[in-house]
Amino acid sequence: MCEWSASAPPPNVLLVEAVSTVRPGRCPDCRKQARRIHRTYQRDLNERSLGSRRVIVRLQVRRYFCDRKTCSRKTFVEQVPGLSERHRRSSTRLTGWLRSIAIELGGRPAARLCRRLHLVAGRTRLLRLLTAPMVPDRAPRVLGVDEFAFRKGCTYGTVLVDVEAGRVVDVLPDRTSQTFAAWLTEHPGAEIICRDRATAYTKAVKEAAPHALEVADRWHLLQNLSAAVEKTCHQHRDCLRIRAEEETVTEVPEPPPMLLPPADLPRTQIIERTRHRYEDIHRLLEKRWTISAIARRLNLDRKTVRRFRDTDLDELLASARDRRPNGVLEPFKAYLNARFTEAQGQVSGTRLFLEIQARGYRGSRQVVRKHLAALRAGTAEPVRADIPSPRKITSWIMRPRETLTESQEERLLQVRLACPDITRACDLARAFADLVRHQRGHLLLEWIRRAGRTQAHEGLRRLPSPGSRRGDRRADSALELRGSSKGT
Repeated sequence: MCEWSASAPPPNVLLVEAVSTVRPGRCPDCRKQARRIHRTYQRDLNERSLGSRRVIVRLQVRRYFCDRKTCSRKTFVEQVPGLSERHRRSSTRLTGWLRSIAIELGGRPAARLCRRLHLVAGRTRLLRLLTAPMVPDRAPRVLGVDEFAFRKGCTYGTVLVDVEAGRVVDVLPDRTSQTFAAWLTEHPGAEIICRDRATAYTKAVKEAAPHALEVADRWHLLQNLSAAVEKTCHQHRDCLRIRAEEETVTEVPEPPPMLLPPADLPRTQIIERTRHRYEDIHRLLEKRWTISAIARRLNLDRKTVRRFRDTDLDELLASARDRRPNGVLEPFKAYLNARFTEAQGQVSGTRLFLEIQARGYRGSRQVVRKHLAALRAGTAEPVRADIPSPRKITSWIMRPRETLTESQEERLLQVRLACPDITRACDLARAFADLVRHQRGHLLLEWIRRAGRTQAHEGLRRLPSPGSRRGDRRADSALELRGSSKGT
């Protein structure tokens, strides 16, 4: 009952008084229809808000006797269909609203949204509305399995998906092979198990479901292809830089540039962190530490440790340099260097700041002064050519062509003209993505033969080879599936 039950409600509350007139209900245990009334009392039910006003339905209901002697329940309260439920302080429709909000947002975010909608619901109450789905006795014919993070970097679990139906089957508390094997033993029936390209769950499948066919799902196939394309772009970024510099010299003649230090990697924080992390990981690898032990020792993700193990230091440093943000001053450094050279270093920082500000610079004056100080000290970094990063090029290649803008298509065309190897990688990647997205698995062997003949980067040939019959079956089955563990 509310604190203001004996007085008028607050102005922001709309009180609706109602009386139940339904026929006598049935006992929830023995289902015998009631005949005698025990007493009547009032229930306050929260209803959906009306504008900015909270709505409360004050419902008068009856409590009945259960006259069946063998029934353990002596009394029960009637329920109004479509309005009230047992042990609920909100109407049926409002409970459905809250359950939908909790499913979409979770606990705290859902509670914040409820406050904005003038609904009374805390995070604990919202989470109580969520009920676990029933787990079938048998596994689905096509079972998708993948890991996910309860808390990223700390606690991981396993999600099991019915790929054909596109719904979650069960959630396991960890990602160990023992837990997954036990689940497969208790729920037989999986004919195809769709997983990522890692071998974490292979042991469980071989033990508990040896006759099931293991396939890689579409999402992970495209993810692996994207990583191979990005690696190819990393290897050939010098081609793009050379072409960009040639176009700059040909189209926009500038004053003779000043002599700057050689193009060594700057000793920035991200470069030094990458170098030290590479040394720490390889030092522990030499001591025969496992990937998981190194990840726990250095507080890193296992995928990060594996990437530092399998990638050359030069490629990691180049990637770290490319991830370094250019900043607001980067487009104006060429102009500042030219003006600095013309004045032989005798130029005012304030004057240069006003000049580039008139050309669109939106940064601070202190950034300009720091760059001029680096020029005078001879420690300024050389102005790099404006070339897209390998990750950006990969995103242009992997996305459907109709989603690219005209400027993105133009820049990708310039990249293809600058490097024939990236062009071949782009053609192979788009062909594979097309047959995956449109379920053309019968063209896979032809694509593999085409990839074997090309001179593209070796990373593109890490997909199933035509020499492995089982590999062909795995990849072909993955392309024919209509969903994936992450795509459905």
